[in-house]
Amino acid sequence: MSQLPEIIRTIDRVSPDVVAKASTYQAAILADVAGRRGTMHGRVAPVRQNMKVAGPAFTVEVRPGDNLMIHAAIALAQPGDVLVIDGKGDQTAALMGTLMLSACKKRGLAGVIVDAAIRDKLEILELDFPVFSAGFNPAGPTKYVPGRINHPISAGGATVNPGDLVVGDADGVVVIERDKAPAMMALADKKVADEAARIESIARGDTAAKWLPAALRAAGVLKEGETL
Repeated sequence: MSQLPEIIRTIDRVSPDVVAKASTYQAAILADVAGRRGTMHGRVAPVRQNMKVAGPAFTVEVRPGDNLMIHAAIALAQPGDVLVIDGKGDQTAALMGTLMLSACKKRGLAGVIVDAAIRDKLEILELDFPVFSAGFNPAGPTKYVPGRINHPISAGGATVNPGDLVVGDADGVVVIERDKAPAMMALADKKVADEAARIESIARGDTAAKWLPAALRAAGVLKEGETL
C-alpha cells in the first residue's frame, strides 16, 4: 500500500479573490454562514487584539515541544499562506519566537496560527505580524522529531486541510473548506446586510427579538398564547 510523503509540496489553495473577500468579514460572520462549525478552541487567540489574518492554510503537524517541521514549512510556504500548526495544544515549551516569525513576515506569509505556546511576546507585538497562539512559555523547543507538512490536521479542535480558507481576528479563528469557501461569500454579504438592518432598527428603539416568543414556547418556557 502506497504511503503519502511526510512533506507534500504542492497543494490546491483557496483562490486569492476569495481570500481578499473573506478578509473583509469578521470571523464570526463566516462562522455563522458556515453552519457554526469550523471554529478553533478559544485558547487559540491573537497576540494583539486587533490582529487579523486571512489566507490559505499551509498545515504543519509536530510533536509537542518540537519545531523541526515548522522550520521546513517556513522554507516551503508561499507568500500569502497562513501557517497553521497542530502543536497538540501543548504549552510546556514555545514552538516559535521572534526569529522564526520574523522569517515568516520577510517571506510574505499572511500570518501564523499555532495551537501551542510561543514566546517573545513583546518583540512579536513590535513585529506587527498576525500571530495566533494557545499561550506563551519562555522554554525553547527541540528540533529532533519528524512531523508532517500539508496533511490534514486538527488545530484547536478544528479540522484543517491544506489550502482551506482560514480567517482569524479578535474573536478567534474559523476554518472553511476550500471547495465551500466561494459559496460562503454571498451568504456572508447577506448576513452583514441583515445585521446592519437590525442594528438600524435597534437604534430606532425596536429592541424586541421577533423570534423569541416562539422559541420560548417551543422550549416550554411560555404557554401557548402567553407572552413576555
